[in-house]
Amino acid sequence: MGYILVADDDPHIRELVRLILEKEGYSVSETSDGAEAMALMEASPADMAIIDLMMPNMDGWELCRRLRKDHDLPILMLTAKGELNDKLRGFHIGADDYLVKPFDPAELAVRVRALLKRYRIASSQQIAAGGIMMDRGTYQLKVNGEPHNIPPKEFELLFMLMSHTGRTLSRGSLIESVWGYDFDGNERTLDVHVNRLRERFADWNASIKISTIRGLGYRLETEAAG
Repeated sequence: MGYILVADDDPHIRELVRLILEKEGYSVSETSDGAEAMALMEASPADMAIIDLMMPNMDGWELCRRLRKDHDLPILMLTAKGELNDKLRGFHIGADDYLVKPFDPAELAVRVRALLKRYRIASSQQIAAGGIMMDRGTYQLKVNGEPHNIPPKEFELLFMLMSHTGRTLSRGSLIESVWGYDFDGNERTLDVHVNRLRERFADWNASIKISTIRGLGYRLETEAAG
């Protein structure tokens, strides 16, 4: 279900959190200080981090900053510091959630599930290839860091192709995915949209191409820049 890093200098809290998470089906790695937490992340990146604030060698504030800078994962602060200013500071430096000790085990489990689900949904809506980055959740498209706007159907078609880079997709599956089951047009509509995307790739100088696979459909491929 997921691998979670727990950083807390209290061994009793670590054990409690580990038992809660393992009961939910997660794998858990524990540490008592922030510096070791970073080392563990570099050695084996976790799907989520649960961190205390008051730890030796590197406190939770600095650990949160570094995790947010170097890794894309949900961060839950689990601490006895329950003042509003502490919570605001935590969110400001990158925490996704903040739970104050003592806590209810069921609430911790629910928050962990919610955070992991949120991140997985977000990840499934973002894709990148050949210098192109797409975010289906916000309909943002960037080419080599520069934003571009394209019509919705072209966006959906490109997202579908990029989601299966290197694989041939049938014309029928592309039409069904982009235009729906009840599309009453013809396959020429798909061809027109593919050609428009090819023209855009040339204008953008993108390192990507759409190949026609005769008798089957289309395949998106990346190619060396320049």
